[in-house]
Amino acid sequence: MPNITDITGLVGVASAAAASLLLLPGIARLTKTYLAIMLGAMFVLMLIPISGMPIAAYIRGATGDLSITTLLLLWCALLRHWRGAIKCNHHNALLTLVVLAALVLYPMALGIGAYDPYRLGYGNPQFVVALLLFALAAWFWNHLLVALCIAFATFAWALGWYESNNLWDYLLDPFVSVYALAAVMTHAVKSMLQRYKSHTV
Repeated sequence: MPNITDITGLVGVASAAAASLLLLPGIARLTKTYLAIMLGAMFVLMLIPISGMPIAAYIRGATGDLSITTLLLLWCALLRHWRGAIKCNHHNALLTLVVLAALVLYPMALGIGAYDPYRLGYGNPQFVVALLLFALAAWFWNHLLVALCIAFATFAWALGWYESNNLWDYLLDPFVSVYALAAVMTHAVKSMLQRYKSHTV
């Protein structure tokens, strides 16, 4: 019987595989019914056992478990055709925070600088309180996606949901960091081009 950590890990990989279909050209022209069938089929396919293990398990062995932030973004992407798109400010705010956190965390954790912020994730009470206060502030300022990611990640960490006992691993992973960096840079370039066009017209 798989434990909850394994279930979450397999579901995360299967969700990522299904969400990757949304990048295919022409996918937006499909009806909601056909899109649901396609996404559901990919999700189920990733959980089919091959040589005793689901396909997702082989991928998980290489990637590790996805963060709670990644899982929430994946499911927001999967459900946006039925529940409506996330408000732009919610999505952009979360991605910007992910980029800022990743640019601070990963270089310093690899030895750049004298301080390693990754150690804060091992239950530092000030860090946990600061995160929860930040989540409350985000909720108050209507950045609901930011608040939910922090709250769910902290709750999962408190329960010991993953094998890791470091809160940072619930908040961030390299995949969402790279995605957020690419998305923020793309958005910045598009904004600059739009401003340039508006000034030249």
